[in-house]
Amino acid sequence: MSDVALDDRGRLTLPKEVRERYGDRYHVVQLSDGVKLVPVADDPLEALRDEFEDVEKSADELREEARNAALDEAGR
Repeated sequence: MSDVALDDRGRLTLPKEVRERYGDRYHVVQLSDGVKLVPVADDPLEALRDEFEDVEKSADELREEARNAALDEAGR
């Protein structure tokens, strides 16, 4: 971990090691106790495909399972 500071124009410079590992684009997420930088993939759609390549169910099947789980949790 390293400390960084904003410059006089409000810019934040991340250490080279961070940029090399996570890239140059980030979502800034505001939390109740601070902020979080979430790396954005160069090709977000390809990153999603890679993340879910081993999922064998269709989107409709996944949606139905999520709906049923939510209904069960709500006390159907």
